[in-house]
Amino acid sequence: MHHDLASREVFWNISYNYIIYFLLVVVSTIFFIGIYRRVRLWRRGRPENRFDHMGKRLLAVLKYGVAHHKILKESYPGIMHAAIFVGFVLLLIGTTTVSFDYDVWGLLFGQQSFLRGPFYLYFSFALELAGLSALIGIIMALYRRYIRRPDGLTNKHDDLIFLAGLGIIILTGFLIEGSRLAATQPEWARWSFVGYGVSLILSGLAPDNVLLLHRILWWSHLSLAFGFIAYIPFSKLFHMITSPLNIFFLSFKPKGEITSIDIEHSETFGVSHIDNFTWKHLLDLDACTRCGRCQDQCPAYLSGKPLSPKKLILDLLDELNRTAKCSSSNAVTNDALNHTLVGSVVTHDELWACTTCRACMEACPVLIEHIDKIIDLRRDRVLMDSDFPRELQATFRGMETNYNPWNIGHVKRADWVQDLNIKKATENDTFEYLWFVGCAASFDDRAQKVSRYFAKILNAAKVDYAILGAEEKCCGETARRLGNEYLAQMLMEMNISTFNELHVKKIITTCPHCYNTLKNEYPAFNGVYEVYHSTEFIYKLLKENKLSLNRINLSSKMAFHDSCYLGRVNDIYEQPREIINRIHLHQLIEPGEKHHEKSFCCGAGGGRMWLDETIGERINHVRLDQFAAMDVQQLVTACPYCLIMFDDAIKDKGIEHKMNTVDLIEMVAMSLNLKCTDEEADDLVVEGKGEKDLFSVDITS
Repeated sequence: MHHDLASREVFWNISYNYIIYFLLVVVSTIFFIGIYRRVRLWRRGRPENRFDHMGKRLLAVLKYGVAHHKILKESYPGIMHAAIFVGFVLLLIGTTTVSFDYDVWGLLFGQQSFLRGPFYLYFSFALELAGLSALIGIIMALYRRYIRRPDGLTNKHDDLIFLAGLGIIILTGFLIEGSRLAATQPEWARWSFVGYGVSLILSGLAPDNVLLLHRILWWSHLSLAFGFIAYIPFSKLFHMITSPLNIFFLSFKPKGEITSIDIEHSETFGVSHIDNFTWKHLLDLDACTRCGRCQDQCPAYLSGKPLSPKKLILDLLDELNRTAKCSSSNAVTNDALNHTLVGSVVTHDELWACTTCRACMEACPVLIEHIDKIIDLRRDRVLMDSDFPRELQATFRGMETNYNPWNIGHVKRADWVQDLNIKKATENDTFEYLWFVGCAASFDDRAQKVSRYFAKILNAAKVDYAILGAEEKCCGETARRLGNEYLAQMLMEMNISTFNELHVKKIITTCPHCYNTLKNEYPAFNGVYEVYHSTEFIYKLLKENKLSLNRINLSSKMAFHDSCYLGRVNDIYEQPREIINRIHLHQLIEPGEKHHEKSFCCGAGGGRMWLDETIGERINHVRLDQFAAMDVQQLVTACPYCLIMFDDAIKDKGIEHKMNTVDLIEMVAMSLNLKCTDEEADDLVVEGKGEKDLFSVDITS
């Protein structure tokens, strides 16, 4: 009798091991087939080198993947995701440790386990906390997804399978532990506090029934866990692999740089079919977790435009999957396999709604690169098919013939200078700084006033500078972001040639768009310079004691608007605020959460300055309403595009009596008590004083 029981136990142990090994082989095979299937799709994309800076890439995975740097910026979903992530990571470590103890340590050293004594008690307690953490996170996720239902989330059946499956795995794990504790009743059971609670419920069952329940639960739990492992490459769970992988292959180029294309040697430009993207851009599609954070921050989407960054990525993913199925079917025509993306997958209105403000990329926790894809799609439309909004014909023509999108004669570029003491770079042998004035600051009436004040500030600080005047060309930023790469590169090369002839080393500009292009994109064309935005440069002059600002009793209800290309793209947040704080007697008002990296776009970026806004609400109106809701009276900018857009919005809404705009440069000029003509004076709100007294009163040292 005892011999038969022993034989049966030996048989069971041998069978158990063979079954486990068999399941491991099957699950691993399915898992790796699924991985290979997706990798093969990514490899359809164009080659791209993302294997440099290996140390930095690993640190990025730790920062964004493990430490949840971006995910935790939103409290509820951040805590929810962290609870699930930390719980399952600890459970994985614990399960691996137990398996090693039983299957490796036990074979090497007999039955002597290293999981014993106080260490085992702490080990058990930690795993209880891990399981409970994961279960709480899953409950939070179910509540958020199916009860709160935020706009950014879209529910699919895969989401419920994913969450319910993980929850059942955790629950069956606790039931297994409870049945084991109920059968063995060890003295230390209370350390496994969740399992101990379950064991108290099961204590009324007969011992044989408890053992039977334990075995049934064990195999159910094991089968479900193995099933989920096999299911990972075919489900939303795949982001467990693609998200850290996508973070690992992040781009180390400057945030504001658009990747160049070889105009001379390329036969096609931009992206017309899904395979024209690089392999990294195809990996981006699989990395998307559908969290909706990009959509929640997109100014186009929030103002009623058809563009959703999330939808764009998911539509491209559907196209990748569709073409994968088509390529494996002999019955599919080439037209069905190779139709152009714009018009069939991405609509024209979606494509041209983007302001390239980078809010989507800043919000994405897995570092998906939305803007590069949009620019590549625009390049195809503009350069290959001349398929672009008709308003852009005049814009492109202006940049081709007069080197500015206003299409004003380029010989008039320096007309704003008038009687100011400004050197021309082409007429002087030496100067330390080239002031690249930019198109807006040269041709727009409102921005010209800012240019005059900046010249007076530079003169007051005795800066050795010069401008190009008529020799200056558009920096190429507008053309490049509208997809006209050929025109952009032509303008860039003309400017670089002029800079090099004049031995330019240092450049100042008042426009964040010019600043970004000169600093981050010109180096790709061998144009490497030391570039300053005016806010950086004024701050530098203050630090070097070349300027000394006076405090002014301006309106207490003042706010600073973070320009996208100054703040989010180039991380210049504190310098303008520091300058304002040295001038302004009161504390700045921040518009809710929409400041710093979450600042809301003015609507002019990405070439949108030159496009009619006919769908939804105007983006500059939405942004102005955010300030109006805070009862802001004085809106400060450090970007000519933003200044123009907000002036227009104030006029459109007829609230000139409630709010006005001022450039930071104008505030500095006022603080320095620099005199101006009546035509130049802007209506800075000085408390208790009229417009005529703006530059001579209420200035205190």
